[in-house]
Amino acid sequence: MTAAEPGRSYYGRPILKAPVWKPAIAWYFFTGGVAGASSTLAFAAGLAGNRRLARSALLASVAGIVVSGPLLVVDLGRPARFLNMLRVAKPTSPMSVGSWVLAAFAPASVLAAASDLTGLAPRMGRAAAGAAAALGPVVASYTAVLVADTAIPAWHDAHRELPFLFVGSAAASAAGVALVFTPTADAGPARRLAVLGAALELGAFRAMERSLGSAAGPYRDGRAGRLAKAAEACSATGAVLVVLAGQRRPLAAASGALLCAGSLLTRFAVFRAGFESAADPAATIGPQRRLLGGTEAEA
Repeated sequence: MTAAEPGRSYYGRPILKAPVWKPAIAWYFFTGGVAGASSTLAFAAGLAGNRRLARSALLASVAGIVVSGPLLVVDLGRPARFLNMLRVAKPTSPMSVGSWVLAAFAPASVLAAASDLTGLAPRMGRAAAGAAAALGPVVASYTAVLVADTAIPAWHDAHRELPFLFVGSAAASAAGVALVFTPTADAGPARRLAVLGAALELGAFRAMERSLGSAAGPYRDGRAGRLAKAAEACSATGAVLVVLAGQRRPLAAASGALLCAGSLLTRFAVFRAGFESAADPAATIGPQRRLLGGTEAEA
């Protein structure tokens, strides 16, 4: 790199290697978020005596985690690789922590749903539902820590905002699924969660853009930028429609579908931005040069 070419590497090649993840991981970000947030919503609804909402959210949690397993296998190549990650527990590794949390969350969620549907072992079912609800926020957010624990600027430099973005996105999608499958008379808590989740998702994304500065380019331009704009439109429209829908089931279902679409597009926007950021030498060099300049100025 020369002074005349501040944003280029040797031969114009990327400085960082592109992520090795397949698109299935972006889908996993979404389904895992639905599963984690739905389990917490189900438990809260159960405590409030709202059985219809609790059941629909519980089934959404099971569906999300059941779909998440094959998505992980698609990325890993074979199931044995996931089992190999359980051979050790490494608290400093987001992937290790996530693997163990998933290994506990999945059976708890399935057991809670089976007990609710059959009426068998109710005490065990309630305990399993409580365990799944406690692990749900971790399932919904650990993937944000996972992507931030890299050298890719669009991910690493957003390590403060990404967990809030993923949690808000997960809450909005879980509420969206509940709005689609729950009668409107019982969906009041889901409507409130939908508005809260969408507001957190949209606010965290804007805060992330401001925090990243010039490194936010992938979130504004290119394919990731287009996905981000579509996600914002879907989430904002869905949240407004939730407020306007009231007890009208078709509008409530439409708002839920928009919130799910917004959440999915948000995950793909973040996923794609990582690839575009890694391919841009200026995204890596620029922040380092500014940091070096600041250090020299202080000296």
